[in-house]
Amino acid sequence: MAVEPIIVGIDGSADSVRALKWAAEYARLVEAPLVGLVAWQLEPVYGYMAMTNWETAESVEGEAREMLAETIRTTLGEDAQIEHRSVRGHAAQVLVEASHDAQLVVVGSRGHGGFTGMLLGSVSQHVVTHARCAVTVMPHEDQHKK
Repeated sequence: MAVEPIIVGIDGSADSVRALKWAAEYARLVEAPLVGLVAWQLEPVYGYMAMTNWETAESVEGEAREMLAETIRTTLGEDAQIEHRSVRGHAAQVLVEASHDAQLVVVGSRGHGGFTGMLLGSVSQHVVTHARCAVTVMPHEDQHKK
């Protein structure tokens, strides 16, 4: 019997690192495979910037894979039992798609694009309302609270 994985969205933000730690512990407790997922996409560039912007899909994906590997390595260690998955697309859509074959999706409440004061970022909000499995959203840790 195959066990559905725990999917954790990772973007390198402090909230996604907290989500990774929590997901790894939960996956260990329920004896489920763990998948660290990073979504990436090329941003459309227009005008003069399009002529000088030499980013390619391969370079953007390479940076995403490198960030994913480094985040996992520094958070869980070299020997972490976790599948690394890099998927082209918007993070919210990629995580919802991954939820179709998962038992749980874990995300941080806000990633790098969050606006100060928001309770939930747009990605976590979209995943909560559209996922096909349970979703855990790690609360944002306010850096100003002591």
